[in-house]
Amino acid sequence: MYAKGDLRQMYLCFAEYRILPEWREHYLTTTKELLLQDHEVYLYEGTDQENLFVEVWQASSLEQAEQIKKERCSERSSWFQLSDWIAGGPAKLHVWTFKPAHSRGGSSING
Repeated sequence: MYAKGDLRQMYLCFAEYRILPEWREHYLTTTKELLLQDHEVYLYEGTDQENLFVEVWQASSLEQAEQIKKERCSERSSWFQLSDWIAGGPAKLHVWTFKPAHSRGGSSING
């Protein structure tokens, strides 16, 4: 993440999905390996809903965020293999890009 006060505007790309319970252990093993390769992504599991996961990808521009989104949904992505374990398949992979809601000059007030 960027340091507090950094003048660049950061974008976040979220990928959200639910993993089928029978694939959970395989999913966790695979994502552990993927996270070692991709340093700009964080993985979270819902505290209220087991097997609901969110990937958070960082980007320095809207263009980079859109490229991450396109790549994440692409069959050539190393992360695409997870789609087989998503409840409802790849159609249930939801990916969104977010930017800071407020800014002061060139920097975000979100910190």
